[in-house]
Amino acid sequence: MDKLQPARLAFTPDGIPFSADCGAPRDAAHGGPALARHVFMDGNDLPRRWQNRDRFVVLETGFGLGLNFLSTWQAWRDDPLRCRHLHVVAIEKHPFTAADLATAHAAWPELAAPAGALRERWPPLTPGIHRLHLDAGQVTLTLVFGDVATQLRAIDAAADAFYLDCLPPAREPEPGMPALCQALARLAAPGATLACGDTSDPLRAALSAAEFDTEARPGSAGQEPTLSGRFRSRRPNRHAPPAERHAIVVGAGIAGSTAAHALASAGWQVTVLEQADGPATGASANLAGVLRPLPSADDNRLSRLTRAGYLATRSLLGQLPAVRWDACGVLHLGREPIHEAQQRRAVEQLGWPPEVLQFIDRDAASRRLGWPVDTGGWWFPNGGWVRPSSLCQAALAAFPERIAARYGSAVDRLNRTADGWQALAADGTAIAEAPVLIMASGHAAPRFAQFAWLPQRAARGQVSHLPAGATPDLPHVVCKLGYATPAIDGLRLIGATLQSGDPDTALRDIDHQENLARLNLSLPGFAQDVDPSALSGRVGFRPMSPDRLPIVGQLPDPAAAGANARLHSLPRQPGLWCVQGYGARGIVWSVLMADLLVSRLEGEPLPLENDLVDAVDPGRFLLAPRRRTTPSGNDS
Repeated sequence: MDKLQPARLAFTPDGIPFSADCGAPRDAAHGGPALARHVFMDGNDLPRRWQNRDRFVVLETGFGLGLNFLSTWQAWRDDPLRCRHLHVVAIEKHPFTAADLATAHAAWPELAAPAGALRERWPPLTPGIHRLHLDAGQVTLTLVFGDVATQLRAIDAAADAFYLDCLPPAREPEPGMPALCQALARLAAPGATLACGDTSDPLRAALSAAEFDTEARPGSAGQEPTLSGRFRSRRPNRHAPPAERHAIVVGAGIAGSTAAHALASAGWQVTVLEQADGPATGASANLAGVLRPLPSADDNRLSRLTRAGYLATRSLLGQLPAVRWDACGVLHLGREPIHEAQQRRAVEQLGWPPEVLQFIDRDAASRRLGWPVDTGGWWFPNGGWVRPSSLCQAALAAFPERIAARYGSAVDRLNRTADGWQALAADGTAIAEAPVLIMASGHAAPRFAQFAWLPQRAARGQVSHLPAGATPDLPHVVCKLGYATPAIDGLRLIGATLQSGDPDTALRDIDHQENLARLNLSLPGFAQDVDPSALSGRVGFRPMSPDRLPIVGQLPDPAAAGANARLHSLPRQPGLWCVQGYGARGIVWSVLMADLLVSRLEGEPLPLENDLVDAVDPGRFLLAPRRRTTPSGNDS
């Protein structure tokens, strides 16, 4: 695993900025946005080709300063016939910091408005995929931080136009160029076009072998010729938009509420069915939950998923002002010296920006907490706590014209029809009907016949509520053997216990004792005088998967899966999807998984790498054990 190295900002002799990591300053020397329009937009016949379309996808092989994206976005804004949704996927091995982007963008004041909006959403420089929703969700930028040669194979998209920028030099035979062009062909939509500033014979030969017909175009203002191409394959479109955007979501907890929000943001009409009298009455009713990633030195799948989920949730929280949350910081202490050493090594090997992750030693941790501790650990400066019920309420309220929440609507069973799915009451009457149904009922999902085979189990968890005055102040969330929060509305939350297969809904003193014991081991003597029998709290039931990863995707048909089934060839049940198995990480998983769900329904570029999409697919449980996708590393 290589650390992500930020781009080096450089300047031409006349002061025009460019990326020193992308070879010669071609874009800067030839006019920046003007070159973007001539080479890449004109070369792909834009804006004409996106006009009156539902969606148009651009894939760019080098983001750099973002001039190609900003020019394209500006042209889309100015076009009255623009497509409903513009999606740009950009791969960048050496992304700029937000500060360097601000310095560079000052050179092109005509792009000030989109450039400012881009920098406002600019993600921390961590590897993987980052999703930026812009222009009220009508423009989506999927930034892929990593090497183009590997990331083209890792992403799932259907590109209508390619901006081939900052490619490896092709003026001499390049061993990797044929493979790169084949990867482009895999991602090409029917009729896809491409444009490039390189007209060299090796590149054209590699593109031709990958089924792209190319031609040279005259350069602008007497400059070098440029290259245009078209994908000649006639294969069918595997990423078509849906014919109808109408869905039922069963459950108004954090999984269902964020799924409904993401669907509505994409233009869907959503009916949310909840048996309780309001949202977030199950596991999502806890007063607060912890928001932070879970790193590992090898950046395993759990590490990558929690990082992507943490950043996605942080992004949405910034857009929903009604949510109760606090970026007070999270300190995850080492369980003992060996674990503490592993945490230190993980920080060194990952090289994440300090605003995402730091390691602090025992003395620094004690000073930060105002209480002596035995170990140092991970410090997440922008982590914190979130009230899940407020996120559910804000998500459901964001699109009142598109989300119809029906409370007191108990769904007894599901019925497949010729046109989709019905949610039926106990007396057999149809509560709602739609082409798509999404199961988000948490631990209750396996009671529905279609989901009974899922190996999801309910795990009982008890959270203890300490009166704020019963212990010293705590400025940050602390995790070690359990977790403890700062005072929230006069209560400090500590927990939580975990018992699988325990249906008891009553509060138990012995569980309060366990939570207090964990707290006193994490913060020695912090709550030594607290009487467990005097505490209040809450019991919830978490939907847990065997591998502790979410269960998100289109539901396969287990009866049709053979002994040697492969994930991508599993027969699927038309229109039946789920967002399940979040366990104790609903706050971390929900926003990212909702984006994944909608992207798959829409046929859009996905917000995760292919191996991570497979890792959460419900079909993984139907595969032979040797091929199942399981996370590695410690789940704490």
